[in-house]
Amino acid sequence: MARSALINVMVGAARKAGRSLARDFGEVEKLQVSLKGPADFVSSADRKAEEIVREELDRARPGYTFLGEESGETEGTDGQHRWIVDPLDGTTNFLHGIPLFSISIALERQGRLQAAIVFNPITDELFSAERGAGAFLNDYRIRVSARTSIAESVFGTAMPVTGQGDHGQYLKDLAKVMAASAGVRCCGSAALDLAWVAAGRFDAFWNRRLAPWDFAAGALLVREAGGFVSTIAGREKTMEAGDIVAGNEAIHRHLVGLLKT
Repeated sequence: MARSALINVMVGAARKAGRSLARDFGEVEKLQVSLKGPADFVSSADRKAEEIVREELDRARPGYTFLGEESGETEGTDGQHRWIVDPLDGTTNFLHGIPLFSISIALERQGRLQAAIVFNPITDELFSAERGAGAFLNDYRIRVSARTSIAESVFGTAMPVTGQGDHGQYLKDLAKVMAASAGVRCCGSAALDLAWVAAGRFDAFWNRRLAPWDFAAGALLVREAGGFVSTIAGREKTMEAGDIVAGNEAIHRHLVGLLKT
């Protein structure tokens, strides 16, 4: 696979931040036994990773607007482009020494997702996509699954935690999907969940409450892998709504119908 200059810039930023996170991840287990715990350390690792990504992207593409989970939005001089970055998607996993987390980078051009990277620095799995050019895992083309039966399908989701989300609604959704499917999984990183849909590992994914940096890159990966992405109501504008259903054509349609009932 010959990567474009744009994807190379994004990959370089993700890998540099990934090396920082991998080093910090190696320290987390040692901190588990301390009375204070690793929470402050992880927060620092998160901020440091975003700073690295931002510096690398700004160096290559100065003037682009930057929207990051840690720093919020900074308007650039270029009104056409916006980076959307989650430097550590899966913070709780990182905090507990679970090697399922990712760096998520997406680029919007005139309000449309143009390119995406989701990188797990521990497994060295790099998912990438560019509009109209397909989706890839470590330079190999990936496609969404071909399953059409919801009873044979495995679904990804993100579970709400204390003080966040509508737990009652989530339990209703979960009961419906559990009763109809072959299983439900939660990676703890929505970006990875969506990347796994793009790679055909999960047949679909849903969540009712996500920020743009949680799913921007993953949404493009799914679309470029031949999948469908919409809100739970079936609309296309997921960025504004904050809820998402993603999967292959058949399972996406089944899941939207299931969750709307």
